[in-house]
Amino acid sequence: MKYRLIPVTPFQQNCTLLWCEDTKKAAVVDPGGDLDRIRAAIAEAGVTVEKILLTHAHIDHAGGTAELAKALSVPIEGPHREDDFWIQGLPMQSQMFGFPAPEVFTPDRWLDDGDTVAVGNLSFQVIHCPGHTPGHVVFYQPEAELALVGDVLFHGSIGRTDFPKGDHATLIRSITEKLFPLGDQVKFIPGHGPMSDFGTERQTNPFVADRWG
Repeated sequence: MKYRLIPVTPFQQNCTLLWCEDTKKAAVVDPGGDLDRIRAAIAEAGVTVEKILLTHAHIDHAGGTAELAKALSVPIEGPHREDDFWIQGLPMQSQMFGFPAPEVFTPDRWLDDGDTVAVGNLSFQVIHCPGHTPGHVVFYQPEAELALVGDVLFHGSIGRTDFPKGDHATLIRSITEKLFPLGDQVKFIPGHGPMSDFGTERQTNPFVADRWG
């Protein structure tokens, strides 16, 4: 498995291009915008995108989804159905944050906890991790010991919970009960900022370290 981080939008959101080395089949995770930059990364990697994956539907993660899906003729998988109100609210989000007006869409597949997502010969486990948004999901690849966690967890921080239907206690449970048990060695790609691993955050993250028994 290979991947490349592509910071997009004024929020420098970590859009991720990931692909199966055997098949060169790829997925774009959270195409929030700057689609020319994403297309350039796809061309440089020499891969064929077969789907778009969404961790959640905030505009910096989902704003370019409909346009890219149409341009590449690929399906959209994720997030969990509980984030549909965020998708329907994309135009309002664009006005609030000064983003280009995006097209509202319906994912081809809503994802639930325990589902699997295939990219080439790779299989990702879907983990529903609400708190930042109610429909937030994480994509975990066991063989690579890598998780794409969106805005649930960051190096030294956690996701905001002051948005509609955000919940701090729920977010803490998602991190400590669903992510940390995957193992200290698991690396993760956050929605913003540098990569880290669960062991580092379990020991040093001021928001969740002292909650691990």
